[in-house]
Amino acid sequence: MKTYTTIDDCVLGGLEAPCFGKLLPEEIDLVKESKVQVLFRRGESLTKQGAFASSVLYIVNGLARLYVIGDANRNFNLRIIQNGEFIGLSSAFSKHTYDYSTVALKDTLVCLIEKDAIAGLIKSNGNFGYGLIKRVFENDISMYDTIRSVMYKQMHGRLADVLLYLDTIHYENESIFGLLSRTEIADFAGLSMESTVKLLKEYEKEGLVKLINKDIKILQHDALIEISKRG
Repeated sequence: MKTYTTIDDCVLGGLEAPCFGKLLPEEIDLVKESKVQVLFRRGESLTKQGAFASSVLYIVNGLARLYVIGDANRNFNLRIIQNGEFIGLSSAFSKHTYDYSTVALKDTLVCLIEKDAIAGLIKSNGNFGYGLIKRVFENDISMYDTIRSVMYKQMHGRLADVLLYLDTIHYENESIFGLLSRTEIADFAGLSMESTVKLLKEYEKEGLVKLINKDIKILQHDALIEISKRG
């Protein structure tokens, strides 16, 4: 279950998104009146694909996995959401439902802001609106790269891309791989779990990675980059 915190100020409390620094005092008051801070426990859903979107979510502290549900309930992971990132920004642009699901990988503190308040700020404050739109386009570029990898690369290249991407993500010095199952890693690459396990063992045999229970330690980044380039 969700735990509602008693912390009142998730707008001024060290939020990292630069766009919040563009708000005027009266606009900050508007956001404070239109938000609530929520602690999602590990494994809880932050958003559900197709559900009504009433809020834009801002990650204050934690990690979440963003994914879409395809045919036959097959998940495809798009990326990891980290501190300072938004979820559901499209809901502020006349989108009434969430396009994807997100689930907490760790206990994750989130600021939920009513989408109408965000939409009003976008219209009234150009600098704030520019900052949010810039983030939307950055996320789109990241997703296009993910889709391009899955569409045009072979299994080895796709898994190499996923390992290199996940290796860049760190939360309080904890490896992201320890928070993901082999199935979830497979869902980033659009592979079956069996194929992913087979390839990981192959990479370990070649000295590219070391498998330690759930954790994966990359030993040869340059070699994985070459595999990614060859596709």
